[in-house]
Amino acid sequence: MIKVGIMGATGYTGLELIKILKRHRQVTLSWLTSENSAGQTLADVFACPWDDPLITSETAPLDDVDVVFLALPHGASIPAVKRAYEAGVKVIDLSADFRLHDAAVYEKWYKTTHTAPELLPIAVYGLPELHRSRIRETRLIAGPGCYPTSVILGLYPLLRHGLMAEPYAIADSKSGVSGAGRKATLGNSFVEVNDNFSPYNIGHVHRHVPEMEQELSAVSGAPFTITFTPHLLPINQGILSTLYVRLKDPLTTDDLNSLYREVWTGEPFMHVLPPGKLATLRHVVNTNRVTFSTTAIDQRGNAIIVVTLDNLIKGASGAAVQCMNIICDVDETEGLLF
Repeated sequence: MIKVGIMGATGYTGLELIKILKRHRQVTLSWLTSENSAGQTLADVFACPWDDPLITSETAPLDDVDVVFLALPHGASIPAVKRAYEAGVKVIDLSADFRLHDAAVYEKWYKTTHTAPELLPIAVYGLPELHRSRIRETRLIAGPGCYPTSVILGLYPLLRHGLMAEPYAIADSKSGVSGAGRKATLGNSFVEVNDNFSPYNIGHVHRHVPEMEQELSAVSGAPFTITFTPHLLPINQGILSTLYVRLKDPLTTDDLNSLYREVWTGEPFMHVLPPGKLATLRHVVNTNRVTFSTTAIDQRGNAIIVVTLDNLIKGASGAAVQCMNIICDVDETEGLLF
């Protein structure tokens, strides 16, 4: 059995991790941490059937686990990751602290000093569909952001085949409220969100922008720029990203669809809808799947790719468990076929 610990178990991603790992046939949950609820049980914090005790991160016995997941805020993960990595544990960090390769870029966008820059070259970006072989060989995985997962996977087939007219795309993305985390804020309260639909952090200012551009630049072989507009949907979870691209040469919708099917052949969680069908949140919510639809627009090469996923599962906890399965050499889909 794989012995697992979770730091930050009482956030939304922490709870999803617990749900997945409780049904994983090769995992034992050794401990859960919560800085604000230590001394209580999980059932005290969530309406759930599990009474696992909650302890503080500082008292978590790292010698009692094979893998530790960190569902902590950015900044708070750095010392915990360093401690776990130095203890010889496999580490899967769901924060943004190890996603960016350059500490200076991280400090610019996250307004905090990176105190473990020596680990950045070691960390592997945890997107199995792009980095499976490197994930298999590492002990430190940086879980991707939910928005970047949708955008990177949505553009990857076109970039892999060099089909885009320029290294640029527009991403119009919508997310459920859980993407903002469990901490109470006025903007995420029921009255502010219900019966509303609002953009935020538009332009080139959202913290996920450098993450998207880093990974897309690596695939394209040239500096890639994204215009990213996130929106808040009055729903619990789910992301829908509409990607606007221009191709070097016009393709038909059938050609685009065939390309995406070819690229994602054999990937257990990638689902390309047939021509004429459009990806929706109902295709993916409460699953680890990503659904794609492709539409050619005109003879100038304009096209639209729609990508949907569950921000808490494939956008966070599900992808993290997928990575754990890879580094622990078990079936990649274990615990994730809901």
